[in-house]
Amino acid sequence: MIHIAIADDEALFRKGMTLLINDYEDLKISLDASDGQDLLDKLETADPMPEVLLLDLNMPNLNGIKASKIIREKYPDLKIIIISTYFSDAFIINMIELGAASYLPKNTEPATVANTIREVQSQGFSYSPDIQRVIRDNMLKKKKSRPITDFKSKISAREMEVLQLICKEYTTAEIADVMFVSPRTVDGHRNNLMSKLGVKNTAGLVVFAVQNQLVQINPDKFLFGK
Repeated sequence: MIHIAIADDEALFRKGMTLLINDYEDLKISLDASDGQDLLDKLETADPMPEVLLLDLNMPNLNGIKASKIIREKYPDLKIIIISTYFSDAFIINMIELGAASYLPKNTEPATVANTIREVQSQGFSYSPDIQRVIRDNMLKKKKSRPITDFKSKISAREMEVLQLICKEYTTAEIADVMFVSPRTVDGHRNNLMSKLGVKNTAGLVVFAVQNQLVQINPDKFLFGK
């Protein structure tokens, strides 16, 4: 069972999404918040602690952007999926750089939302073709002006192997099986990678690795469509 939190100032949207998501046997919305501050207050005493957060951006008192910054610091394991009517490139890039694991428009089909939740929980990220295009375009712009840095010198051989498998969409359990180590060891390598590369989550690792050519993957064939 994946426990989910939802934060949105539209009560009808929250209730409708809760009914739709809870209809799946493996998903449950267990925390409901009307704005960012309400979300933070409820997370303090949440039991169980949600694993995935469906977060709106435009909310009173404390909006989604400010709330996500606080959540990244206080609850780094909580995976954030943005669900918003704001779908401009600037908003998408900003939220991904803040650590969002996925970004969906509010008119997304419930089945797609459910599948995105599952992918985010198992892989740490889930990007639709539209989001992939935005990330790719942003990477190409940065690549033109980015100074060459030897990031590989910071990373051990085992960490590089983990990074390669993460970028191939392997789950923690699958990586552990391939490398003949425990899932806890894989998590340790992932945490070391995030610390060394200065990113906030698995989604950030994938974007950073592709952008800086740390892995042997053609982004046009992997992250950005066939």
